[in-house]
Amino acid sequence: MNATVSALESATTAAAPSLTTPAVTHALPTPGALHAEYPVNRALHAQISAQRQAIKRILSGEDSRLLVVVGPCSVHDPRAALEYAERLATLADDVAGQILPVMRVYVEKPRTTVGWKGLAYDPDLDGRGDIARGLALSRQLMRDVAECGLPIATELLQPMLAPYLDDLLSWVAIGARTTESQLHRELASDLGAAVGFKNATNGGVQVAVDAMAAAAHPHQRFAMDADGRPVMQQTQGNPHTHLVLRGGSGEPNYAAEHVRVAATALAHAGQNPRLMVDCSHANARKDHRRQSEVMLDVLAQREVGNLNLAALMLESHLHEGKQSLGGTLRHGVSVTDACINWDTTERLLKTAAERLA
Repeated sequence: MNATVSALESATTAAAPSLTTPAVTHALPTPGALHAEYPVNRALHAQISAQRQAIKRILSGEDSRLLVVVGPCSVHDPRAALEYAERLATLADDVAGQILPVMRVYVEKPRTTVGWKGLAYDPDLDGRGDIARGLALSRQLMRDVAECGLPIATELLQPMLAPYLDDLLSWVAIGARTTESQLHRELASDLGAAVGFKNATNGGVQVAVDAMAAAAHPHQRFAMDADGRPVMQQTQGNPHTHLVLRGGSGEPNYAAEHVRVAATALAHAGQNPRLMVDCSHANARKDHRRQSEVMLDVLAQREVGNLNLAALMLESHLHEGKQSLGGTLRHGVSVTDACINWDTTERLLKTAAERLA
């Protein structure tokens, strides 16, 4: 009897249809293939290395200039991004004595629910998700921006994307939703660029303080090699991390008292007390036009001696505001968060240079 039941169970199991829908997959290029297609030559490699070191010197206090990470909230049109890069490269020369501008080339965008996830995921803005083309466009654009002479900043959201782009990056953001992630802390420990950890979405800084400590240590992490194989990567630890104050729960946290509390918490934890203020997001109360107020307030704090304010971030594009996807898109207008326009950006950076001189 038991043998009969066992045989019936085996037959039923063998005949049962799959309850899962077959996955739809599309092959992606390996990191090595894209590096070969869009290589970094010796001169560009030397430029990026020098720019990384310049950023690290500002964050450590060896260089008194102000670091300003500036550019579109996200990149959806490489042509407009390059036009912006050319303007910023010219402005960078004008303010070089007091400011080091770094261009935002954000090709990934975190989403609370759903929405367009960035150039790397959906370069045609149509939901088809041509990631192979998105990766190629992202690397090509970053190399073109670097060849304008600018350091490049991005937020790394998907750890598997990092090996496609990390040799082009001079500064990296880990966002408020991923600062607590062990995977992103391990990733940060493996990067040659300086990394800014944003405070939590509720405004708390302890998560970022902990992330900085974790990223400074070596780790064994899951990674992908140049040929696309999974590997165990031994990281060296990244001592060049810092806090980014971006506000939280709709309230700003860039005022002098917020900065003092954050710098004290960092110092007590043995971490770098020099930090960045993100002039957008909750610090601007979701109003892009208030970024100017935030920046001017931070400059005033520096003028009275608060050198822990080492860096700023601005969301800026060729033209002001934002637009929805669908239909004919206006050139140089963000499709994610609203941005200030180029004229405002130029005025703010020149004003900062004059006040810091």
